[in-house]
Amino acid sequence: MWVVANQKAKGGQALTKAVYWFDEPEDHNYPAAEEYLMLHFGRETAKGLSDRLRRESVQYFKAKDIFRASKLSHAGISNEQVEKTLEKIENGKKLSPVLLVRCINALIIADGYHRVCAVYSHDQDVKIPCKIV
Repeated sequence: MWVVANQKAKGGQALTKAVYWFDEPEDHNYPAAEEYLMLHFGRETAKGLSDRLRRESVQYFKAKDIFRASKLSHAGISNEQVEKTLEKIENGKKLSPVLLVRCINALIIADGYHRVCAVYSHDQDVKIPCKIV
């Protein structure tokens, strides 16, 4: 389990709660990523990317940098999935690492967009565990 430590203000008081992560993405994240990738690529390419993501090791990137590279807008906290993920963070529940695909013009968040949005809302400097191809 990977944990983002609480950030401290002067006097040692925590500014944000820790974000807890599973060591690896959950099994259902890969088919979800593959379905989304089929919107960008053909079925075979999407399957190949999903297979490659399974084999990659986890790397860490700040939430704000993932958004900048993806060129996506942030789903606000009024989004139901973002709200549920923020609740998980507040309750100390683990989140699944994010699956990313590098493209020529932008980074594709193949799985984990709402997790990235929630973490960004919580603290944009939190490093998110990701698998990236």
